[in-house]
Amino acid sequence: MTGDTILDVENIELVYNKSVQVLRGLSLKVPRGQVVTLLGSNGAGKSSTLKAVSRLLSLENGEVTAGRIRFDGQDTRGMEPHALVRKGLFHVMEGRRVFEDLTVEENLTAATFALSGRGVKRTSFDMVYDYFPRLYERRQSRAGYLSGGEQQMLAIGRALIAQPSLILLDEPSLGLSPLLVEEIFTIIGRINRQTGVSMLLVEQNAAVAFAIAHYGYIMENGKIQLDGPSERLMADQDVREFYLGQSDGEKSRSYREIKHYKRRKRWLS
Repeated sequence: MTGDTILDVENIELVYNKSVQVLRGLSLKVPRGQVVTLLGSNGAGKSSTLKAVSRLLSLENGEVTAGRIRFDGQDTRGMEPHALVRKGLFHVMEGRRVFEDLTVEENLTAATFALSGRGVKRTSFDMVYDYFPRLYERRQSRAGYLSGGEQQMLAIGRALIAQPSLILLDEPSLGLSPLLVEEIFTIIGRINRQTGVSMLLVEQNAAVAFAIAHYGYIMENGKIQLDGPSERLMADQDVREFYLGQSDGEKSRSYREIKHYKRRKRWLS
């Protein structure tokens, strides 16, 4: 991966409650203007990685004990989460996390506080409504009454209002129908192409993630086991079988019938 890097995570170790190690020497990069996806099974450490980047670990008694994280060339150690947001890093957390008692428009207005004097333009709201016309139709409705798909649109819309240079997206497909997933990921890809905002996408639906990502990392037990351009990962036999449900015409094997990823030379090559 070459070119200007907006996020550089270098050999980080992450511990919860001063005793439970979740990440072990994890490194990844997000080039400016690109979408990078982080894949892995439940418990692999994907969401914890995003929280380490956005400095939200302290809310869950977590701590980065080793390594370094640089955002836009600046070391983030000691930085408060709100300061990172104002510098252009926005974390769209798993489960949407919208303000349910506020209207759609009030939720978007709340995101303008991240601008810290930069000033919000009405065109920012127009841009969100252009990407998500359904939000315009429901702009006076309380967010708690929106469908899951509409709430996910609102969560992404709030990120856009904050004028970020990097968006962290945690499981945007969670709990949504296949049609809604396709619609939202199509829009996410369009946002990246048209605005140039960089994205680090955590996702379990590998097919939709690879459809918009330029580069991918695959995690296992808190470590990166494989990485490469999306096209190369999609062509890898193990990735096709374990993440895309494809077995090249052979009978699909269960995890019990094969060795662990780390023990397979092909997986580590």
